[in-house]
Amino acid sequence: MSQNPIIFDRALIRRRRDRAAARFDEYDFLKVEAADRLADRLLDLKRDFTTVLELGAHTGLLARVWPVGLAKPWLAHADLSPSMATRAAGHGPALACDEEALPFAEASLDAILSCLSLHWVNDLPGALVQIRRALAPDGLFLASVLGGDTLVELREVLSAAELEVTGGVSPRVSPFADIPDLGGLLQRAGFALPVVDSDVLTVTYDNLFALMADLRGMGESNAVMERHKLPTRRDVLMRAAELYQQRFADSDGRIPATFRILTMTGWAPDASQQKPLRPGSAQNRLADAVGGVETSAGDKIDGA
Repeated sequence: MSQNPIIFDRALIRRRRDRAAARFDEYDFLKVEAADRLADRLLDLKRDFTTVLELGAHTGLLARVWPVGLAKPWLAHADLSPSMATRAAGHGPALACDEEALPFAEASLDAILSCLSLHWVNDLPGALVQIRRALAPDGLFLASVLGGDTLVELREVLSAAELEVTGGVSPRVSPFADIPDLGGLLQRAGFALPVVDSDVLTVTYDNLFALMADLRGMGESNAVMERHKLPTRRDVLMRAAELYQQRFADSDGRIPATFRILTMTGWAPDASQQKPLRPGSAQNRLADAVGGVETSAGDKIDGA
């Protein structure tokens, strides 16, 4: 039995993605921007891939932005939502599957890519292990997730409004991982050369309600298990909208929404990959390079 905490309601996430699928193109700007950035990274690698899986594919985002400078691979799409997978099938083979229970054979794929989907996974350590096993030696894992201070403004005003109006606070925005968390998970999952980096996108809106409509349209509404199951009270939302304007609006009255995108890169281990040097194996002394004096760990520097 899994010992991982159940943070997200995966059945609710699937239903919301199913509902969002039909009109997803009207709200997919954030996902498309993130997919473009992943495509740029692929182009920087200057390497062709033969068999690629887009995991959490939505409507087949990466097929739409595949870099012109790279050979088009056999590109399959998988999504938690059957309705999203049906739409992705317009770009190639597609199936509905859970990221926490991947049906792919060991060492069967050259690359697994994922665009803004894995932040909804409960057992992310287990999912990363499955992804690594499905990759052939020296296969690429490249994924972006929402993390860090994503929607920090929305989190602040909803909490403040709810506390002011009702006297209590409930989880209103999903918890997000940060760089150290994801870097450690990649290492634990057995990836070689793991890297996690961060980028911020700020989107402005007329008001809180326009932001929340976009989140619903993207299938990114709150799905925390401990959330209140009843809709948020209107007086709480109205007060939150007022606080958003008061605390964050710019000179034109528009409010910002922060989205921090964390990008994970890792490789299935292979003997051909670079290895870190053993401690003490350096051929040149740092002191010589910088014109300083080298001391041992036990020596005391005058004045220290």
